[in-house]
Amino acid sequence: MKKVVCFITALTLALCAFTGCSKKDAAKDSKGDGDVVKLEMYYYKQENQEGLATLVKKFEAANPGVKIDLLIIPNDADAMMSARAAQGKLPDILQMQSYSRVQEYAKAGFLVDLTSSDVMTKVNSGYFPAVTYEDKQFAVPMDVAGIGIIYNKDIFAKYGIASPTTYRELQAACKTLKDNNIVPFAALLKENWSVGHFITMIQTALLLEKGTDYNKWLADMNAGKASYGDVDTAKLFSVLDFYRANMNSNAEEMGGGEQQQSFANGESAMMVNGLWAYLDAKKLNPSINAGFMPFPVSNDASKNLIYADVDSCWGLSAQSSKEKQAAAMKFLDWLATKDGEASWIGDYKLTCSFKDADMSVLGGPYVDLAACSAKGTMPWMFAQYPTVVFEDACKNGAQQYMMKSKSAEKVIADIDSQWREAVATK
Repeated sequence: MKKVVCFITALTLALCAFTGCSKKDAAKDSKGDGDVVKLEMYYYKQENQEGLATLVKKFEAANPGVKIDLLIIPNDADAMMSARAAQGKLPDILQMQSYSRVQEYAKAGFLVDLTSSDVMTKVNSGYFPAVTYEDKQFAVPMDVAGIGIIYNKDIFAKYGIASPTTYRELQAACKTLKDNNIVPFAALLKENWSVGHFITMIQTALLLEKGTDYNKWLADMNAGKASYGDVDTAKLFSVLDFYRANMNSNAEEMGGGEQQQSFANGESAMMVNGLWAYLDAKKLNPSINAGFMPFPVSNDASKNLIYADVDSCWGLSAQSSKEKQAAAMKFLDWLATKDGEASWIGDYKLTCSFKDADMSVLGGPYVDLAACSAKGTMPWMFAQYPTVVFEDACKNGAQQYMMKSKSAEKVIADIDSQWREAVATK
């Protein structure tokens, strides 16, 4: 009996010791390894993931008390993030598209108010509208990007083509290229996001050509008083037709990688994309001599502005613990340091919203972006659409039109319908 009692006592002590260790380990795991706070960072920009990983490692080296795990969701990211938000499990640090996503999350109470944070004092205030909701800033605007034509300067020079400043000149340039067996535009039709950008860029340019106030048009759309077809829709879709007719013959099979390969090897002379695509093409052909210009929709050169705005921003989850929010804030503060800026620009290869940032290392097309922006810009209107409208009606509608499975009239009707539904459910 004494042996049994001793055995039970020993077993109890062992269980208590095990339980104590488990509790201790659990407490450690909730914070991290030892005194390290573990954070989860969600990002959506699939380009140059290695650059972001390098940036995070440099941050961790400068902040040994914080460890960041990276999370990317390549498909249905919006649905996944919405599901996690509903469960109260948003990642601690969120890379978001500007305008609509920030406003939707801020309205729902998902984001930490950064208005009074030190990092916001270092941001060019001209970029605040992209991250503002009810006069407060809920994210740090980071990369200012342009979508337009990236072109091969050497090919243009070889065939005596000047950079087109009007739609008529662009048409003539494409004819010259085709006459010399050069594909004008490297295609990207396999993925829907690129043509989603394209249709919104052209529609915005046509609003500008018509003299329509962007903000009033957006307000009227949200009030159900306007239509996506409040522009010259015949011209809108004729530009899409022109773009498609001047692509590679296997355009429907080409994704981002194939587009950049076609451009990098000189098969095609231009690609319509953001400058992130130029960086990938340059990896394939380090000696490529490229420039950047607006896609000219009008025959009035003064109305052909670059489609440029704040692309992405960083926000902090209000669903995270105060301890994790404080650790995540260290990341935002570090981005605004000289080391953070240098890594963002040099490793991640993106432009920067901070007042004193030096972006000369990024090269020629970025110099062109700055020069174009100085003449005026068209805002990224798609970032101010209800998210579902851009993600579904615009992206899918443009792709389906280009692949001849949806009519122009149906594309406009679907955008209008989804827009009305989106604002009705807000």
